[in-house]
Amino acid sequence: MPNHVHLLLRPCETGLHEAMRDLFARYAMMFNRKYERKGHLFGGPYRQAVCLDDSYLLAASLYIHLNPVRAGLVLDPREYRWSSVNVYQSSNEVTSFVKSSFVLGLLGNDLKEQREIYTKLLHDSMGLESDDALEKSDAVSFFRKILAKNFPNVFSLLRKQKHVARLTGLELLDDEEIDNKIQEMRGWKTKNTPEEKKARKFLVQQLIARGYKRKEIAGKLGVSVKTVYNILKV
Repeated sequence: MPNHVHLLLRPCETGLHEAMRDLFARYAMMFNRKYERKGHLFGGPYRQAVCLDDSYLLAASLYIHLNPVRAGLVLDPREYRWSSVNVYQSSNEVTSFVKSSFVLGLLGNDLKEQREIYTKLLHDSMGLESDDALEKSDAVSFFRKILAKNFPNVFSLLRKQKHVARLTGLELLDDEEIDNKIQEMRGWKTKNTPEEKKARKFLVQQLIARGYKRKEIAGKLGVSVKTVYNILKV
């Protein structure tokens, strides 16, 4: 995009945040030197969120590919020069370092069918409401809920498959389950058992993994930022 970039990747080593910070800092220095400019190059600091379930992963991929359309840069995602969308949609084999097989694999067993479903989801999602990921850390979560509402059959299947859970070995909450947990814990001030403390910490960790800042988590849970930090110490 003109002032930012979205990357959907699977890290194989630790230190992703530091690696991205170094990469973007070096690129900005090189860019400014080449074009004789000063100041910030990107629209905001590096931010990451973890795709903890199949539906979030699919929503993140669709969100990225629709970004140029929502920004008014093109009318069709395939027209954007810097997008990987053609790797996901083309019926011909495309040579690329981008591996689309895992995301497409969420949509069935046959590659042709996978690409057809992905293309249809992309096309039918172009008019759906979404937030700006630069402005809101939960933009992809919001978009995922819109997608789930408009494509219930696809997303009900994703909840059962759990490809991401098998890959990571972690059975983690999806967004609906997190919303339910937040509502359940609204009255936690009167509960302070070891089980409740453990449940609070798990919920906060889930929200952090999705890219929420401590202040945003405090707002969601109706507590102070200090309380959020205390929960993580348990």
